[in-house]
Amino acid sequence: MATNRRAGVMFLLINGVQYDAKGSFTYNLGAPKRDALVGHDKVHGYKELPQVPHIEGEITDSGTLKVKDLLNIEEATIHLKIANGKSFILRQAWYSGEGNVQTEEGNIEVKFQGMSGEEI
Repeated sequence: MATNRRAGVMFLLINGVQYDAKGSFTYNLGAPKRDALVGHDKVHGYKELPQVPHIEGEITDSGTLKVKDLLNIEEATIHLKIANGKSFILRQAWYSGEGNVQTEEGNIEVKFQGMSGEEI
């Protein structure tokens, strides 16, 4: 069944465990980044460098969540399910954020980087 929903509800799973996703998340597939090489006479071409695939956003703290455990995540599979039906999977991932916790609304900034990312 086709849907016109493009954004909204999403789910974040870390090794199959759902976390309380909050706010806007971003992800990057890790495709090579291309930058122009420009001479004084013309464009000479481009260089291509790898990017690190990643997912970042905010989750809501809970009474059972241990921030230290979150900071120690490595070799994880991170799954972001998006309202438009897409999913992004980050494999062999580690926590790469700073570990900031905001107490007013219980926000925890999260960033995961991994060895590969796939949009399905």
